[in-house]
Amino acid sequence: MDLALLKKLSNAKILVVGDVMLDRYWHGDSGRISPEAPVPIVKVSKFEDKAGGAANVAKNIARLDGKVGLLGLIGEDESGQILERILADERIDSQLVSVCDLPTISKMRVISRHQQVVRLDLEEMFTEQHSQLLLNRLELVLDEYDFVLFSDYNKGSLSLIQQMIKLAKGAGKTVLIDPKSSDLNLYRGADFITPNLNEFKLAGGKTDSEQHLADSARALISNAGIAAMLLTRSEQGMSLISADEKHDFAAQQLEVSDVTGAGDTVIATLAVMLGAGMQPKDAVEIANLAAGIAVSKLGAATVSPEELSRKLGQYLQKTGEHYQTPFDDVLQHIEFAKQNGETIVFTNGCFDILHAGHVRYLAQAKARGDRLVVGLNNDESITRLKGPERPINPLDERAMVLSALASVDWVIPFGAVEENDTPAKLIELISPDILVKGGDYTVEQIAGADHVLRHGGKVEVLEFLNGCSTSKVISKIKA
Repeated sequence: MDLALLKKLSNAKILVVGDVMLDRYWHGDSGRISPEAPVPIVKVSKFEDKAGGAANVAKNIARLDGKVGLLGLIGEDESGQILERILADERIDSQLVSVCDLPTISKMRVISRHQQVVRLDLEEMFTEQHSQLLLNRLELVLDEYDFVLFSDYNKGSLSLIQQMIKLAKGAGKTVLIDPKSSDLNLYRGADFITPNLNEFKLAGGKTDSEQHLADSARALISNAGIAAMLLTRSEQGMSLISADEKHDFAAQQLEVSDVTGAGDTVIATLAVMLGAGMQPKDAVEIANLAAGIAVSKLGAATVSPEELSRKLGQYLQKTGEHYQTPFDDVLQHIEFAKQNGETIVFTNGCFDILHAGHVRYLAQAKARGDRLVVGLNNDESITRLKGPERPINPLDERAMVLSALASVDWVIPFGAVEENDTPAKLIELISPDILVKGGDYTVEQIAGADHVLRHGGKVEVLEFLNGCSTSKVISKIKA
């Protein structure tokens, strides 16, 4: 597996086309039964709106740093406006088409004590006339993308999917499909199709033995003119099946919290990895890891490059390979974490030779919140601060060692010019919830403290472990 390609995720240019939805969640406590009917009364205290359906696929791609556009149908209503605002926040190029006679597909879930009490669906089937609007828009924007991903939830947006596939293939695009119909002939010409086990059986697939599974899958894709099938098999993992090959991938998550949206994560990750230049087998291998992360979370979850990096680190530990998120992408990932309501902790330092004091300090810093950002002095900054013999280890190596720690989520260098030898400007960019510094500083002496406090954050000073310092390590080596 060429891990260098993981630094090219932003090369993936993917257009998602399909049934977009607004997922709405009303949370509250239910301690009484209604006197009007034998149903619980839920006192709503929290509202959440999320991108659903094909929009969730696009969100998964954006969270993995892929360049993504979304083409779908919405109504001229409040739900459509909310969905468009969500997509804008996710940096998704929204190409949604409004129709005046039907509502935006919306699903409202009432949640109490982590249990779904009821789900209310607001939807009407879109017609071929509506689908023609998408086909017309697809023709206009197709040249901007290399991959087209059709996300079919059988709501009518893709009534003309065969014409859409022909248009995409005629333009030389790679086509991926998350299917809903049991008639795979509707998806003729696709490069990849990703049914789950139940969809596979409904399409005529056989599952009584591995041989019958492979033979029936090959017959289905051959008859439908599809190049390859990625069959998701729940606890049995995944199988990538083409005319002459079958590769099986074991499930990567033994304790499943929620499978909601796992299929979205799989096809989104597959598209991004293919877009970065990976071979199909390697792309599926990583999509399988991403699925393992997604099902360990509640709800329709996304996977970040950092989470994927850690999973890859465990998966590839025998090879000694390591993936580190490109510095330029980190700020966007931090913004996504903030949108999820996660508490951001920031600290900084040179971390030239990592020792036990550093490890303990970083673990204590991470314990203050959900995510830890480490501002790392670059080589020139360390030389200015500590003399011409420092640093011992160059920036990339120091960043790699730090990012391998379980306590560290992101590493960002600073100190490009002398006036930036403190992380003050970086802290202003990030605006962490908590700023942590080690040593005997007062709050007033800590760079960036004024900004954090002014924006409602906290500043904490932690003690270093006595007897541990990079200078002492260097002196001992010299001695």
